[in-house]
Amino acid sequence: MNVITTTILRNNLADTLKEIAKKRDYLLVAKKNQIKAALVNIDLFEDLLALTNKKYLKSIKKARKEYETGNFFTHSQVFGNI
Repeated sequence: MNVITTTILRNNLADTLKEIAKKRDYLLVAKKNQIKAALVNIDLFEDLLALTNKKYLKSIKKARKEYETGNFFTHSQVFGNI
């Protein structure tokens, strides 16, 4: 089972996120020897959402397509110089 403690996660967050993204995997997060949360690869998360909400998956696919074609707003276009 893929389990990581909150302490190890906190100390290695960047590397842990890279590993999850690379493996398209998940990690269960334990605190005081109890599973409290999960970190999942975005593709796996979207698949899980799709099981319950087809409309949401369609919107994700549309957003990714828009991003890939450059059809998006930058942070400064939306918020200006904050």
